[in-house]
Amino acid sequence: MNPCVSHAPVGVSVCGRSPVAVSRWVVRVSPFRLSAVSAALTAIVAGAPVAVWAQPAAALKEVMVTATRVAQPLTDVLADVSLIDRDTLAQAGASSLGDVLSRLPGIETTRNGGSAANTSLLLRGAETRHTVLLIDGVRVDSQASGGAAWQALPVSQIERIEVLRGPAAAIYGSDAIGGVVQVFMRQGDGAPNPTVGVGVGSHGTRVLQAGISGASGAWDYAANLSRETSTGFNSQPTGNPDKDGYRRTAGSARLGFQVNKDHKLQATYLSSETDSGYDAFNSKVNDRALQDVRTLGLSWQARWSDQWQTRVGVTRGTDHYQTTPSPYTTDTNVNTVLVHSEWTVGNHQMTAALERREDRLQNASTTPVQTHRDQKALALGYGGKFGAHTVQLNVRHDDDSEFGSHSTGSVGYAFALSPAWRATASVGTAFRAPTLYQRFSIYGTPGVQPEEARNLEVGLKYAANGDSASAVAYRNRVTNLITYVSGPGSCINGTGSFPGCYGNTGKATLSGVTLAGGTRVAQVGLTASLDLQNPRDDVTGKRLARRAKQVAKLGADTTIAGWKLGAEAQLRGHRFDDAANKLRLGGYGVLSLSASKVVSPGLTLLMRLDNLNDKDYQTARGYATGGRTAYVGLSWAGR
Repeated sequence: MNPCVSHAPVGVSVCGRSPVAVSRWVVRVSPFRLSAVSAALTAIVAGAPVAVWAQPAAALKEVMVTATRVAQPLTDVLADVSLIDRDTLAQAGASSLGDVLSRLPGIETTRNGGSAANTSLLLRGAETRHTVLLIDGVRVDSQASGGAAWQALPVSQIERIEVLRGPAAAIYGSDAIGGVVQVFMRQGDGAPNPTVGVGVGSHGTRVLQAGISGASGAWDYAANLSRETSTGFNSQPTGNPDKDGYRRTAGSARLGFQVNKDHKLQATYLSSETDSGYDAFNSKVNDRALQDVRTLGLSWQARWSDQWQTRVGVTRGTDHYQTTPSPYTTDTNVNTVLVHSEWTVGNHQMTAALERREDRLQNASTTPVQTHRDQKALALGYGGKFGAHTVQLNVRHDDDSEFGSHSTGSVGYAFALSPAWRATASVGTAFRAPTLYQRFSIYGTPGVQPEEARNLEVGLKYAANGDSASAVAYRNRVTNLITYVSGPGSCINGTGSFPGCYGNTGKATLSGVTLAGGTRVAQVGLTASLDLQNPRDDVTGKRLARRAKQVAKLGADTTIAGWKLGAEAQLRGHRFDDAANKLRLGGYGVLSLSASKVVSPGLTLLMRLDNLNDKDYQTARGYATGGRTAYVGLSWAGR
């Protein structure tokens, strides 16, 4: 029996009942065919107040960790990256993590229902399993479906998000074919800072959050709790006519101890439990999904000299997923030990890392014969600046207990054309190891091999006087794509109720151009991004399911009479819901507004209106979206 995830979105392997079709991409630009909301966007760009989700030029003084696993000023980062800070997250209201990420360049999301429904993140067109999710450095993954539970994390407790677009297996090993998303939970410093937040919104949404953070002597700390509930809406009008609400309880904690000026110990913890309604396709019962994501991290940071420092981390990420009344349960544990060293000499920086990862899987009723595996890796890196030239080199060798050795590498180069202009180029390889379910379940093939990718990209970036602009073109060729081949006799292991198995049957080219920029006109900050892509399957020549050829995102913000006003707009071209490109999903455009003000010392009022134009659209065929929604929240901070 294989009851698993018939409601899963594209990019999530569905274990037999509704397997994900193979996807490939090639660029070919064609005109937008989108709704009339584009007319409203003209007014926005002309000066209407809109929220900034892309990074303004002022943010270039910030530090990025995820690009190389070493803290770097953004001006030194060669990769295509984005940051989302706490101020931006505070304007999100009751939005999900997927909603927040979808406002960045190069990212599309699909979802089967409300904000707590299964969500796929498509980074530069890659499958959701091809993007690594780290929570305070702890990897979260599923050894059943493959990929992270993007819908499970509480946005209210997140301090910062870093996004790296493009393959990064030479740094992070398996999975990083499309890129890396790292989430940092709340941190503490200074005097004790208690916080409380409440909010109400459409579809019976209720939010309650409380926390405290600070530092005292050698200790720093942060602890947060949140509770979200919603009665939801009918996510599948043609199926079971029930409302698919959710309940989420989450808590996070961070505790640090500065042993002395050179040594620090730190522990992080997150628990997020979600009980959500969903509609399996054509289901007539009240389906529910239980998702429990937990992370635990322990680290020791040591500075041995002005040039040499090390970091030792022991982490564990767990993902529990269960459906009722359909009796399906899966549990994944990812345990990692990392020893990372870095040496800095002038404008040169060298890194070396030893990493051991262990994956464990338990699947009710279809537990694979093999339930665990480990990967051991050695990674080396070098970054150097030579006048106008910047170089970044990384190599990594992984040894997997199941499929053997795999080596990856990347080379990045930047040339400063002037103080404001910089040209970049990079090449890199990546891979994704098959999940234990894909190899050893009754639907698995023991001989299935890792998916592999080879990426080439070039870019041109500008930043000066508060203005920024960038153009990045990429081509990522993916081979050995793992797909589910269904039908009697399709493979030896296809003996279940849905005969078939997983195999390396696909090839894809993920290619495109991302244009982005930001500026200020008078007191209004403006940002915009445009992704042009033509996702193609290299075998069939068809476009990858649920990917648009064109996606545009616009934003701006301003402050008037103490009110921080903003709006965001997204335009997305038409897509196809199937690999054969027979089921068309229409293009759409949505406009969202926000307003916040400090109404008294420490007390902030937030109002948000999403999908102002009440656009009726779908990101997965047969599954509705929530229409126009409103949210009002109050938050208080002690300092």
